[in-house]
Amino acid sequence: MKILILGGSKFLGRAYVSQALARGHEVTTFNRGISGADQPGVEAVHGDRTDPADLARLVAGRHWDAVVDSAGQQPHDVARSARLLRDHTDHYTFVSSVHAFTDWPAALVDESSPTHPCPADTPPDQPHGNALKAGCERALLENFGERSLILNCGLLIGPHEPVGRLPWWLERIALGGRVLAPGDPGRTVQLIDARDFAAFGLDLLERRETGRYVTTAPPGRTTYGEFLEHCIRATGSDAELAWTDDTTLLAAGVQPWVELPLWAPDLPDWHGTWRPDTSRAVAAGLHNRPLADTVRDTWAWLQERGPSTRPWAQGDLPLGIDPEKERRILDRDAS
Repeated sequence: MKILILGGSKFLGRAYVSQALARGHEVTTFNRGISGADQPGVEAVHGDRTDPADLARLVAGRHWDAVVDSAGQQPHDVARSARLLRDHTDHYTFVSSVHAFTDWPAALVDESSPTHPCPADTPPDQPHGNALKAGCERALLENFGERSLILNCGLLIGPHEPVGRLPWWLERIALGGRVLAPGDPGRTVQLIDARDFAAFGLDLLERRETGRYVTTAPPGRTTYGEFLEHCIRATGSDAELAWTDDTTLLAAGVQPWVELPLWAPDLPDWHGTWRPDTSRAVAAGLHNRPLADTVRDTWAWLQERGPSTRPWAQGDLPLGIDPEKERRILDRDAS
C-alpha cells in the first residue's frame, strides 16, 4: 500500500513509519522537519500543515491508499487536511485520545461515550485543551465521512517517548535509594506501547476498517507496583520503594500525574483514569506486549540516547518531583 503519515518523525508517528516500512508499504511522511530525523526508506516531504501552499504541494500529482494523522491537535488544521486529502486517498486514520470523551477521567468510557462539545469549525491556534481532540474528530468526519477511522489512544509509552513519564521514573529509580512511590501499589494502570498501538492501527488500515476504537491496554492488566518493579529490574537499581498513601501526598501538596507521573489518586474526578473499555479493540486483534519488555526497551533507548539537554515536561509543566520535596516527605514518613 501507499501510505501518507502526517508527522512520522517522533514517537507514535515514528512507530507507524517503522512498522509500515517493515510490512513492505511505500511511506510518505509530511512534517516540518524539525522534530526528528526522517527515517531511511520514506519519501520525506517537509512542510507545515497550517500552510495551504505546503499542503497543496504535498498532494500535487500524488494519491495514497491511506493516510495516518498522528499529529493533529487543532480542529481547523484537521479540517483543512481532510478537505484537501479526500480526493487523494481512500482511507483516513486519525489518532485521537481518551481526552476527547466528556466523562474521562472521572468515569469508564467506551466507543459510545459522549465527546466534548468542541465544534469542527473551531478557530485556529486554540490553547491546548482536552476538548480540541473531540473537535478534530468532528472536523475529520464532516470533511471525510465514512472512510474515517478514529483511534482514541490511552497512555502511550515506549522508546522515543517525548513527554517522559516512563523515562522520568526510570531515571529516578536508577539513582537508587528510597523512592517516593504514590498511592496503592495494587492500583491498576493501562499503559500501551506505541509500537503495539501502531501495529494495531496498521492492521485496521490494511483491512480498511472504519469507525472508532478505544485503544490502550485492557483494564486490570498490570498494577502501579508491578510497573515500578519493572523499572527497578530494568535499571538494575537498588532503589527501595516507599509507598505513600494518597492522603499524605495530597496534604504535602504533591501534584497528581505531573510531580509523580502516572499517579491518579483515589478521588471521584480520577476514578475512570485506568478504566477505558478496550474490548472492541481486543476483539479486533489488539495485542499488548509484556510491560517488562517495554520498560526494558525504553531504558535501553535512554542509555543509547544519553542525557537529555531538556527536562521532561507535559506541555509547559515539568515532570517530576523536586528532590528536596521528595526527601522531606520521605523523612516525615519515616519519623
